Amino acid sequence: MPEKPKRVFTVAPMPPEKCAYALARYSRSPDSIVESLEWVRTHNSQSFLEHYYFQYGHASIADLGHAVLCFEGVSELAATEIEDEVLWDGQAKSSRYQDFSRSGFITPAEFDSDRAAVYVAAGEKLLAAYAIVKASVFESLKESLPRPETMKPDAYERNLTARAFDVARYLLFWGVPTNVGQVTSIRTLEKQIRRLRASEYQELRGLGSEIAEACAQEPNCLWNDSAREPLAPTLARHAGPDEYRARSRQDLRAWAIQNLPKPSTAAPERVDLIRPACTMSEIAATLLYPVTDHPFRELYHLAQEWTQARRAEVLDVALQSRDRRDDLLREFRGGQYCFDMVIDIGAYRDLHRHRRCHQFRQEFSGKLGFDSPAALIPAGVAPVFEAAMREALHAMHSLPAPGSHYLLPFGARSRFLFKMDFAEAEYISRVRSGVKGHFSYREIAWLMKQKIEAVEPHLGRLIDATPPWIEDPLKR
Repeated sequence: MPEKPKRVFTVAPMPPEKCAYALARYSRSPDSIVESLEWVRTHNSQSFLEHYYFQYGHASIADLGHAVLCFEGVSELAATEIEDEVLWDGQAKSSRYQDFSRSGFITPAEFDSDRAAVYVAAGEKLLAAYAIVKASVFESLKESLPRPETMKPDAYERNLTARAFDVARYLLFWGVPTNVGQVTSIRTLEKQIRRLRASEYQELRGLGSEIAEACAQEPNCLWNDSAREPLAPTLARHAGPDEYRARSRQDLRAWAIQNLPKPSTAAPERVDLIRPACTMSEIAATLLYPVTDHPFRELYHLAQEWTQARRAEVLDVALQSRDRRDDLLREFRGGQYCFDMVIDIGAYRDLHRHRRCHQFRQEFSGKLGFDSPAALIPAGVAPVFEAAMREALHAMHSLPAPGSHYLLPFGARSRFLFKMDFAEAEYISRVRSGVKGHFSYREIAWLMKQKIEAVEPHLGRLIDATPPWIEDPLKR
């Protein structure tokens, strides 16, 4: 009986550009993968990528090579901007399992010495309050939730500590340092570098340049001595700032100032669901959302009332600085369910990790108030918490943007737009409402289910979400 031909081949980790070259050639020749790899060993991958990826625009080639990068000691603000790619995999340092009270914080390079002093004083007060709240809430939980005989003492301690951190994290702020590990294709990495290099934040512009420099060098951490080649040297030469994105935001902001009425002063709804019927109105509203402080519903209804020519004008403003190599802004992507959320920064950090949706944010103004966890009251530290939050927001408003954004506490509310299909809405509502989760995003996930039930009861009933009043604090 003839030997069964081998159909599955494993390939050891390779430098990302070499891997992309090998798999691209594999798809373009009759050779086996073994022969394609031998070919790549003796040919120049950089010249191949220069030719096909950067000159001919065969962008999918760069999806075939993946790179692992880690960012240490970056601000929480920088971390969330690093993660802001649809095709992104990674994790950041958890605020539930690590104590940030002694972590210090990053002072934005945008500040002179006088403004830096105001920022530092406010940051120190937030971290001091964080330590007090964490310790007090832990003791309060210990009193109200005795250890079950079936639970080991160390497991009990870990669970209560995690719950105490859930409350204390409201006093963390964008300036505290964190670590992020990511795995992305070199195509996504190029987009990330270009976006960061065009950022309004000096820290992020510097990080974009550092990523490009790191890609041109040998890896810092080697699994074995065979991986000493530079990570992605061709990419490093071509990843300039994404000037189209930055210019289009400026153009849209100027258009909005000239053409939009003042936003409504009504109290914002925590979670609002809009089901757009007109794609062009939806795109126009989405383009204007990040450069204004209008609710999405308001922008969408305005766009619906406009003439077709007026809606087209908004799209043209967004496109006027685009060249042939620029992708459309992500705002052009339509979505069946548009959730406009006024939520705390900590909840956003958790929900931001969901990749099967398109996310947009408005400026971190600190003008929408803050949330106060219920557990502060029995712990007797509500006054400490509220005083620290008010002082931080007052200091933030005395400082110039964008550096002032670093002082925004995680308990402060801001406005975010999440656009997704029903499958992702079901997934977020089901997973994020579970009893193991943080109480803030549990409530948001439950509200998402309720909003869908209100407009489409037959679909809403399919979402198996857990109501926030069902609790199990000792479950993790």
